[in-house]
Amino acid sequence: MFNIISYILFLTISSYITIDVGRRCYNAGKYYLDYLIHDTNLCLTINRILLGCYYLINLGYIALNLATWDKVNSLEQVLTVTAIRIGYIALILCVLHFMNIFILYFLRKNLTIK
Repeated sequence: MFNIISYILFLTISSYITIDVGRRCYNAGKYYLDYLIHDTNLCLTINRILLGCYYLINLGYIALNLATWDKVNSLEQVLTVTAIRIGYIALILCVLHFMNIFILYFLRKNLTIK
């Protein structure tokens, strides 16, 4: 019973965080890529590919998390396990976002078409 509650909490919160962050990065990334490439269609294509890869990685990790879930026996464990797993998802999102910005920052001079 407690595992079902923790699954529902984890899936709801982590899916919401993943989809909301992806939508925000997609909307903000359009302007950044347009600044770098100056080709609207190419920017839109690259941004959609990045969004698709982002969703595949994160939703796949969320699905894999369910496979390695230990047995939960109390309400305290529900909160602890769910919070730890959601924390891992948030950290992965931060690392992915930082890596994207870091790579685009160093490639900016090579990608900028004048």
